[in-house]
Amino acid sequence: MSEILVVWESLVDWLAHGVLNASVWQIIAFTLVMTHITIASVTIFLHRSQAHRSVDLHPVVGHFFRFWLWTTTGMVTKEWVAIHRKHHAKCETVDDPHSPQTRGIKTVLLTGSELYRTEAKNQETLAKFGHNTPDDWMERNVYSRFTWHGVGLMMIIDLLLFGAAGLTVWAVQMLWIPITAAGIINGLAHWWGYRNFEAADASTNISPWGIIIGGEELHNNHHTYPTSAKLSVKKHEFDIGWAYIRTLEILGLAKVRKTPPLLKMGDVKPVADAHTLEAIIAHRYEVMAKYGRELRRACAAELAHLKASGAQNSAKWSELRVAKRWLHRDEDRIPSNVKPHLERVCAQSPALAKLVAMREELRQLWTRTNVSAEQLVADLQAWCKKAEDSGIAALQDFAVKLRAVRA
Repeated sequence: MSEILVVWESLVDWLAHGVLNASVWQIIAFTLVMTHITIASVTIFLHRSQAHRSVDLHPVVGHFFRFWLWTTTGMVTKEWVAIHRKHHAKCETVDDPHSPQTRGIKTVLLTGSELYRTEAKNQETLAKFGHNTPDDWMERNVYSRFTWHGVGLMMIIDLLLFGAAGLTVWAVQMLWIPITAAGIINGLAHWWGYRNFEAADASTNISPWGIIIGGEELHNNHHTYPTSAKLSVKKHEFDIGWAYIRTLEILGLAKVRKTPPLLKMGDVKPVADAHTLEAIIAHRYEVMAKYGRELRRACAAELAHLKASGAQNSAKWSELRVAKRWLHRDEDRIPSNVKPHLERVCAQSPALAKLVAMREELRQLWTRTNVSAEQLVADLQAWCKKAEDSGIAALQDFAVKLRAVRA
């Protein structure tokens, strides 16, 4: 009887504390480390390596990530990659598997994982977008075939380590990707945040510091340069996933294939030529971002003038503040209720109206596809001449800088 009691007490003790007998803070730290490794596996392996081929991983590293994701998410590499590639190919359309622009932000935030599972059953998506993903014996006979066995193994490990509290640890692990990736990145990062670049979609950067979600917070940067292994672009931005990739590369365990192009400036040419045009088109997102900063500075200057005259409470003041936020955006990305404000601002400010009009003329250098290269060079030269003759300092300076852009 005493032996049975001892066994029972041992069992109760294990259920209460697990084999580690860890404190609450130790359990929390363990959970955070585990979920961080999971998000690193998603961003480095699934996203940057498999979906976009921006980094090649050593087979050992790649297989570690596959095994880890099998135990912590149950996701199949081919399914994830296919769905993500389709998202880029059909972004913000009705065929986008998880766009909040077409499905609503509430739907993507709250049911992002259901949207993923539904699309994962679409064999047409898998066949069209799931090519060049792992297809070895382990993938066919274990990872893809027994998707729930991996997460079941993780639950057993958590229970052994922490007892009953291990169920909470396991639940957090299982919810981490559906909440952060399927919900926040697929939803919020196409709905709210700041934009460095006027990408063709509604992507935004949620935060300049990509730490919690492995760097995926810099989503506008990613959609602008989708084949880049590095998601941070500005000096103040940080991509922890890139830090891990660089560490792996230094250790000889990874090879970076592509990073964002760097805008180079050389001597100012007397006249823009074909090489200038080529460089501007190659760096068009950065060029337009710089132009956008000039527009915001022009708005800020007019706001400062109004403030100096004591007109902070005027209608023009309010509309200029709106203009500062939206004038540098592509017209199809400006909300319809904002456009009347911008039209009134431009009607009252010839300089801002000129800046906006010439922004669109500059953008046509790469949006018109039915024009010869020779004609585009002539258009670029005409644009620079028009800017230099405008009498607007911002345009004059920008035209000079354009003639210094190098590929």
